[in-house]
Amino acid sequence: MKKEILELVNKGEMLPLMEEFYTIQGEGYHKGTAAYFVRIGGCDVGCHWCDVKESWNANLHPPTKTMTIVDNAIKYSDTIVVTGGEPLTWDMTKLTKELKQKGAKVHIETSGAYELTGAWDWICLSPKKLKLPTEEIYEKVHELKMIIYNKSDFKFAEEQASKVNDNCILYLQPEWSKRDKVIPLIVDYVMQNPKWKVSLQTHKYLNIP
Repeated sequence: MKKEILELVNKGEMLPLMEEFYTIQGEGYHKGTAAYFVRIGGCDVGCHWCDVKESWNANLHPPTKTMTIVDNAIKYSDTIVVTGGEPLTWDMTKLTKELKQKGAKVHIETSGAYELTGAWDWICLSPKKLKLPTEEIYEKVHELKMIIYNKSDFKFAEEQASKVNDNCILYLQPEWSKRDKVIPLIVDYVMQNPKWKVSLQTHKYLNIP
């Protein structure tokens, strides 16, 4: 990446855009809602079960002017979901400012591993054991989404739930490749611990992005 381009990326004037698409939000509180997704490249959290590993290397995704991303997004929806990769690898200030000035509601899906930048209408935190969230983000999140891959993940989920604010909605979501095995465990756990809700990747059942 050329030095002048890298400087613009570091300022949030450009972002490594992996893909953008209009679809239905499949997970969590806003499932079933039409939304425009902006997937930003770059992530070093390294979840072995990640279903978008091609997002990890930011250098594979072309630096794109932030205003171009904004102009594309608002053509389709007033609900914009910024995801990754790990979007907080980059400064989200300009992207969210410009989207909100256009009247959009701006959501983020993040592991919380980096400083929270940007102004968000909805923050979905999905912590990962390999790189824990920053302490500051817990008080600001609206939704905690814990991915359940095996039984030990319930303990990690409770540890993370103890840190978020009282208004945060708590979700347990089966890791897709293990769904047949862990869905019965999640159902039993939520019935015994009703502060939690079940989240499913409904977009995969609907066969949409």
